[in-house]
Amino acid sequence: QVQLVESGGGLVQPGGSLRLSCAASGFPFDFYVMSWYRQAPGKERELVARINPDGEVAYYPPAVEGRFTISRDNAKNALYLQMNMLNPDDTAVYQCSRGLKDDYSGHGTQVTVSS
Repeated sequence: QVQLVESGGGLVQPGGSLRLSCAASGFPFDFYVMSWYRQAPGKERELVARINPDGEVAYYPPAVEGRFTISRDNAKNALYLQMNMLNPDDTAVYQCSRGLKDDYSGHGTQVTVSS
């Protein structure tokens, strides 16, 4: 049974940082591309970071490039998202997702950036 469980969200002030984690189980984690998505109220779900199976190649859209860093620990079946210089536009539910087809996602963790 595939499971993805996110954690690490919370309330942070503008300019602050958070590190999200995703614990994966039920599938060969080191075989899959993994991604982080986010969805804000009234907005479409958007990709914020993607990493290849061995962790050596990552992709970021312009909105987060230079501020967010995706990483993974295949020995721990864990995916991470380090988010720096957060601003209110980053407020959203953040989900980790499996594969290029995005076939499984976790329930998500809420990130709120507000003063």
